[in-house]
Amino acid sequence: MMHWEQLLSLKRQGDKGKRLRIEQDDTRLGFEVDYDRIIFSAAFRSLQDKTQVIPLSKTDFVHTRLTHSLEVSVVGRSIGRLVGKKIIEKYPHLKEIHGYQANDFGAIVAAAALSHDIGNPPFGHSGEKAIGEYFSIGNGQQYKDQLTAKEWQDLIDFEGNANGFSVLTSSRPGIEGSIRLTYAVLGSYMKYPKESLPKKPTQNIADKKYGFFQTDKEFFQEVADELGLIRNKSGNDIGYERHPLAYLVEAADDICYTIIDFEDGINLGLVSEDYALEYLIKLVKDTIDTAKYQTLTTKEDRISYLRALAIGNLINDAVRVFIENEEAILKGEFPYALMDKSKYKAQIDDIIQLSVNKIYQSREVIEKELSGYQIINNLLDKFSTAYNNDFEGKATNYDTLLLKILPEKHLIKKESPYERLLHICHFVSMLTDGKAVLYNKIVTS
Repeated sequence: MMHWEQLLSLKRQGDKGKRLRIEQDDTRLGFEVDYDRIIFSAAFRSLQDKTQVIPLSKTDFVHTRLTHSLEVSVVGRSIGRLVGKKIIEKYPHLKEIHGYQANDFGAIVAAAALSHDIGNPPFGHSGEKAIGEYFSIGNGQQYKDQLTAKEWQDLIDFEGNANGFSVLTSSRPGIEGSIRLTYAVLGSYMKYPKESLPKKPTQNIADKKYGFFQTDKEFFQEVADELGLIRNKSGNDIGYERHPLAYLVEAADDICYTIIDFEDGINLGLVSEDYALEYLIKLVKDTIDTAKYQTLTTKEDRISYLRALAIGNLINDAVRVFIENEEAILKGEFPYALMDKSKYKAQIDDIIQLSVNKIYQSREVIEKELSGYQIINNLLDKFSTAYNNDFEGKATNYDTLLLKILPEKHLIKKESPYERLLHICHFVSMLTDGKAVLYNKIVTS
């Protein structure tokens, strides 16, 4: 059984003593400091030039990873506060003895949600697949014999969630623990608290993907044990049940990409308004003000009104599902995403299916993914070859020149083959779409 007072830990990497909520300055609460640190990080800023779905669009209302992340954090804050209010009512000692407030839950979920895409490579989800396939079927196959099974799995199933955990926690010389977030936020960030093997051992939502690389497993275990997460793997395998607030981060993301990607598709003309209204009305029929709706004269205003109502209804439903199942969640006995149990599940599934057909498989998106595959494959090949040749003392003049254009923080020497390959994957994954195109031009000119 997990316990809220442990799950809401304010501890940070490297702390020697306890951080107590009751001693916190409410004008600078630790969980809000986390939010600020993420906003000011270089990795977060780079999301402004990373595709959400529609690439390099000429229109000004289509989402990047940055705007998507900000919206998910806003939705996450609302869900977290509503849940926090009910949790504090149910367990009054959290407030009376420990000093926790309902808004603390909102602050934790908002910070974790803000960072949920921070490790995603350029060119959308095809970027992850391109990195994985460089190793599984591309030139990277040559490295397989030098790695353990779990190290190899990290590379062939390269995972943005695990990469994000590295971004948020990896030390560099003179910088311990990257931006040093609270353990409560790191736990809530971790949608898949397991390593890459065994792959999908159960149908539990927490086992769907993996959440940390082999390089980060010791620190993740420290975080998980401090928070009192429940271990669910045996032997040499590491895995835990989710932090309860990770369900809320996931719900905020699910709500945003379901509704807002759909809105982008409508505004771009990929989905007709009449068709879209039919889908959205089903989500808002209980809350729509018909008289107000009929006064809206532009498509954009009508769609944004329905979008706001739909998000509000889905937020309230996510809170309902969480509170109804809170005790099962604390016991590690809720193997579903919250929105899988939503009363609107059929409508959500319909919208996602329409988005897949009309938006995600549109020519513009497919062209972006194709060029992304080639660019990522090329950059990985050139830089990993140069980096490994340099380590082995076999660098050509071309390799030496290539390594000179690596950013300063990526010039660190790594000893093991796995760490070197992961280091180059990390470099490529942190490029923006535009930077990846630019680097590709340089290395192929």
